[in-house]
Amino acid sequence: MDKTDKNYSAYLQVLKEELLPAMGCTEPIAIAYAAAKAKEVLGELPDRVQVQASGNIIKNVKSVVVPNTGGLKGIGAATAAGIVAGKPDKELEVISEVSDSQREQIAQYIDATEIKVGALNSDLIFDLVVTLFKGEESALVRISQHHTNIVRIEKNGTVVFQDADDGQVNDPSQGLTDRSFMSVEGIVDFAGSVAVDEVKKMLQFQIDCNMKIAEEGFKGDWGANIGSVLMENGNADIITRAKAKAAAASDARMGGCSLPVVIVSGSGNQGITASVPVIEYAAHLNASRDDLYRALVVSNLITIHQKTGIGRLSAYCGAVSAGVGAGAGIAWLHGCGFEEIAHIIVNSVAMVSGIICDGAKPSCAAKIAASVDAGILGFRMWQKGQQFYGGDGIVTKGVENTITNVGRLGRDGMSETDKEIIRIMLGDLD
Repeated sequence: MDKTDKNYSAYLQVLKEELLPAMGCTEPIAIAYAAAKAKEVLGELPDRVQVQASGNIIKNVKSVVVPNTGGLKGIGAATAAGIVAGKPDKELEVISEVSDSQREQIAQYIDATEIKVGALNSDLIFDLVVTLFKGEESALVRISQHHTNIVRIEKNGTVVFQDADDGQVNDPSQGLTDRSFMSVEGIVDFAGSVAVDEVKKMLQFQIDCNMKIAEEGFKGDWGANIGSVLMENGNADIITRAKAKAAAASDARMGGCSLPVVIVSGSGNQGITASVPVIEYAAHLNASRDDLYRALVVSNLITIHQKTGIGRLSAYCGAVSAGVGAGAGIAWLHGCGFEEIAHIIVNSVAMVSGIICDGAKPSCAAKIAASVDAGILGFRMWQKGQQFYGGDGIVTKGVENTITNVGRLGRDGMSETDKEIIRIMLGDLD
């Protein structure tokens, strides 16, 4: 792909938009960001708080530890952390700098302050409103569509900022580069032709952050310690190591580790899954640094391409898309081109596309391990001359057609599943 091709610059922009640092699960961090911004607008510590969020946000915040809160979970903890210690200019790292005294203040604030949490009556998948009160004063911040997209700010009921698309039709790509141009063939072409200097900095940052938290996952007692369980045998093979390191990073992240990760498609777990196995395989193969960078371009963009049709939040586990992306990146390291990678993607999505997303929590690490395993198995099938064919379940002839089917499955077919998952998690059963 020539640098003058408009898609060349578009692929670069997509990577810049997606490969962002975040500390902790991104949904509670989005709540903390909204709360910190509302506190900045209010100008003082509120004595009453109201948080309203769409079901998918509630689902992803309910069971996960919020970093730098001393092990606290849930919406109240995320909100209090943003109010007491948040720095809104740091966006998804809004609570990355919390002192010991502030950590104590967060717990005290939760005990002393009314923090009402409720479902937001919204047609948007990603939608949250945080309103702070101090006597007769108030401040409101609404974030919609994706994690840092502030669409409305109010002070004492008066709108001081409003995005033109505030409250409009559900569009997770709002404010982002149009992704409709993306294709597996285009991604592979771009990965092979991109000037490494144009992607090196962001990809090296992804390598450094995501491998650091993977190592931390083996050191501490995080969640269900899936990574350590997989690595029980110190002489594990490369397939086990690739799964275990990705799982260990998620163990730490879901357990409230304060180390940042570089996210993909708005998710730290997807960022981990798309990168860590590829990095581990590159070391195993003694691949050059440039080859690793190009392989990560493949894995990240293949993940994003799949998620574009599904949406950022759904009942479809995003780790599946990232595990498939990792399999494609690993295939690139082995010299595969478009035709081979297309078959590998189809092989992989045919195996694990039924894994549900029931919120952020320790079991995400196990789902990551399963998804990475599927991505690698899809690659190994190709090595042995095996593949799934059009007509096998949701598999259709042509990789783009199969990706489209997966998008329909995750976005439309599983919409009722998503609602039922949320009802189960909230105990709202008939």
